Amino acid sequence: QVQLVESGGGLVQAGGSLRLSCAASRSIFSFNAMGWYRQAPGKQRELVGTITRSGTTNYADSVKGRFTISRDNAKNTVYLQMDSLKPDDTAVYYCNSRTIGFGIDDYWGRGTQVTVSS
Repeated sequence: QVQLVESGGGLVQAGGSLRLSCAASRSIFSFNAMGWYRQAPGKQRELVGTITRSGTTNYADSVKGRFTISRDNAKNTVYLQMDSLKPDDTAVYYCNSRTIGFGIDDYWGRGTQVTVSS
């Protein structure tokens, strides 16, 4: 069983920055990809961005240019650096891991709250 633990959420003012961490229970290279998702109250969970095993990143248009995904394999950790935060970024942010083999296995953390005030 894979365990993912998010941390780093908090309350910041618009225009501020925050860095989220996702600590995995095993090497992040055991996953085909990892990603960040978010869910605001009353809205569906949406993709924020992903990073593949090879290091390729992709981002939702809403965060492109403001958010950056990086990783530290020695710490089994993936990061989400969030800059120029907007009130619309307010949501619970979730870490996801994906393993593709004979099937697709997704694991999720429990989330960390990010609140951006105006």
